Amino acid sequence: MAASGVNLKVLRYSALGAGVLYGLYHQRSLNTQFKMNDLTRKYQAEESLIATAKAEYTKKTMPGESKTAGGDVISDPNDPKFDLEAYLTMKMADEAK
Repeated sequence: MAASGVNLKVLRYSALGAGVLYGLYHQRSLNTQFKMNDLTRKYQAEESLIATAKAEYTKKTMPGESKTAGGDVISDPNDPKFDLEAYLTMKMADEAK
């Protein structure tokens, strides 16, 4: 009878140990998943900030006198107000989109 009591205690402690080890493993995987999601979210936020900054910089650096009344860049090279830099900047911005 004493042997079955010992076996029962060994079985209980083995189950407890296995449960603790599984809990540690599961918690570790949850933490890793959370950290990866957090890094992804931060990276996407930085990407959107960079895209916004690029658009604002393009708007800022485009010369004012090279624009027509509608806000478009003059693309006719024979026009006296044609600005090559503004035209190329506009083309680069269009390609970036």
